Amino acid sequence: AVHCLAIKNFVPPSPAASRTFGYFLDEKSYSGQKVIYVVNFAGPDKSNGWVFAIFLTEHGGQLHFNIQNNATFVLSKREVDGISFVGDGQPLGGTWTQQHIAMAIKQIETGTRFALDEKDLLAANSTTCKAYTDPRRSHF
Repeated sequence: AVHCLAIKNFVPPSPAASRTFGYFLDEKSYSGQKVIYVVNFAGPDKSNGWVFAIFLTEHGGQLHFNIQNNATFVLSKREVDGISFVGDGQPLGGTWTQQHIAMAIKQIETGTRFALDEKDLLAANSTTCKAYTDPRRSHF
């Protein structure tokens, strides 16, 4: 999933040699679908970063990742759910979507994190990556 974020240019530039990520797999919110929420933490204090909602499917033994949402967040004690979406980084969708993204961030915050070197983000693999930002094909 992180590889797809990198090749689709969702991972912002960083001077750091590695990046810290976390994830949460949601198999309940969308009937019959799996969504993996991935957080790219902005710094070592892990109080802010970028969150992504990626739909995951498997066909013929190959994984397909479809990036459907992203947002910029900060942890905030002033917000009811403890998360504030900031600037132009608001998630797509309404209240339900924002609540699910905030819930995923909370799950990731308490879960396992992993670091990836910059060079490994773009390393070739056999996954298929799509994003809501991909150009649409016109049918004329």
